[in-house]
Amino acid sequence: MNKKIAIPTTQGILSAHFGHCEKFAIYEVVNDKIIKEKFITPPPHEPGSHPAFLRELGCDAIIAGGMGMRAQNLFAQNNIEVIIGLKSDNLKGLVETYISEGLESGDNLCGGGDNLCGH
Repeated sequence: MNKKIAIPTTQGILSAHFGHCEKFAIYEVVNDKIIKEKFITPPPHEPGSHPAFLRELGCDAIIAGGMGMRAQNLFAQNNIEVIIGLKSDNLKGLVETYISEGLESGDNLCGGGDNLCGH
């Protein structure tokens, strides 16, 4: 697997909502091994800004706690795989699990049963 995987973070841990993150942890994976980890401050959050920003960085996937349907659709339009509903303070561990076993989306942490989070 060769991919760039983004994880939204707040205070160094996985953000419950990607649109409110302080930084994105970007993991570069080559031949199923993490070869680089960097933290990048995103541009100010506006609807649609983060999917385009991560596409420009070459990201192929985002692992997040939660996000609204509009954001999920924008990521899909940018050919970025979305895995949501995860909780963890071990960012590297999430990526390692994604590489070795795959990750499945859980319950969207973006709140509200209608999932109209809007971010």
